Amino acid sequence: MQIGDVLVSPDFITEYFCCDLSKCKGVCCVEGDAGAPVTLDEIGAMEDNLDAVWSELSASAQSVIDKQGVAYTDNDGDLVTSIVGKKDCVFTCYHDIKDFNSGETIPNCCLCAFERAYRAGRIKWCKPISCALYPIREKKFSMGLVGINYNRWDVCRDAVVLGKKLGIRVYQFLKEPLIRRFGEAWYKELEEVASLILKED
Repeated sequence: MQIGDVLVSPDFITEYFCCDLSKCKGVCCVEGDAGAPVTLDEIGAMEDNLDAVWSELSASAQSVIDKQGVAYTDNDGDLVTSIVGKKDCVFTCYHDIKDFNSGETIPNCCLCAFERAYRAGRIKWCKPISCALYPIREKKFSMGLVGINYNRWDVCRDAVVLGKKLGIRVYQFLKEPLIRRFGEAWYKELEEVASLILKED
């Protein structure tokens, strides 16, 4: 289906999803064979805010950034964040956090250094939109069209379970980053379309 200039896969509306950090501990930031997709503007934002998070990065991550910068071109020709040991994003950091649902402490959870700094009010930029939108992946087509698809990944199976338990759909879980990417009016139209589709189901 198409909403504005965005092609939307139906499962983005019908499937359930809510990150469960108590189970996955942020593994999506360290699994995979390449970094997160980024734009040239986002590379500039990462470079501008690097000093604010530098001390939170591992020595290995600092070394990678010193050698190749905050991003590189992967095998598909896409710009992605630099990674450590063909695995961890260079901007990952590990901290104990409180679970939003249970209030219990989640030890050694993988987090984004930029997002932590943003949430603490130390910087005004959060993180690459591709990270914020996960598990949605974006693809650009001709004529200005953009496609967004729900990317199923085994490491996120607990997010599906929690989403079902809480009754949260993928598009609802991603409300904030979707508005950041496509705007308030677009998201409102998405909600109207979703309401019709879910009513039919």
